[in-house]
Amino acid sequence: MPTAKLNAEPAPKIKRRVLNRDKLEADIAAEAVRVFAECGYEGTSIATVAENAGLSKQNLMYYFPTKQALYQRVLDEVLDEWLERMENLASGDQDPRDVLRTYVQAKLKFSREQPWASRVYAMEVISGAQMYGAQIQNRVVPLVRKDIEVFEKWISEGKIAPINATHLLFAIWAMTQSYADFSAQMALVLNRKQLTRKDFDDAEKVIVDMVLSAISVPRPACDGAP
Repeated sequence: MPTAKLNAEPAPKIKRRVLNRDKLEADIAAEAVRVFAECGYEGTSIATVAENAGLSKQNLMYYFPTKQALYQRVLDEVLDEWLERMENLASGDQDPRDVLRTYVQAKLKFSREQPWASRVYAMEVISGAQMYGAQIQNRVVPLVRKDIEVFEKWISEGKIAPINATHLLFAIWAMTQSYADFSAQMALVLNRKQLTRKDFDDAEKVIVDMVLSAISVPRPACDGAP
């Protein structure tokens, strides 16, 4: 009697079932991120997320048994995308100006395209990161240290001016993420319903100019100059 192959591919029905489950979980998380951003963790109910996703509460809880499990999934996805942009910074082989310009662009793009995700993350951090602090520390801190090593390499090679890289990163985060977290305030000041693509383009120019100015190496004075 022939024996089954140990490494046989899953049956088509099993594959479809897995794909369908992955898609449904992603759809649930996409609805949950908006609710968590609007209501906070404490103010969010599984029933509200289920209704927004077009599911019964019982059906949703089959995929996410608790609100904490759903919140964890949402924050995992936010952090995954946020860190993907940071990884692009940790490249010491390119021109620092190009790297930082691309980094600012990526961070602003995240604020423009994923404002709810940015706000959920901001709310978790503002509340003291009590539910997600360990993950932030375990995943963000090593990458920040890696980025700082790149800055120190640039400084030692004379490519950028000596600068506190940690606080430069903090400043970039604050400037770019505010266009998601405080967009309502900015829109009120600008007297419009929401920020436009031009607002983000204008912000990019200002932020990039400030960052590049901060790392600019002073030109040596010309001989005979006063």
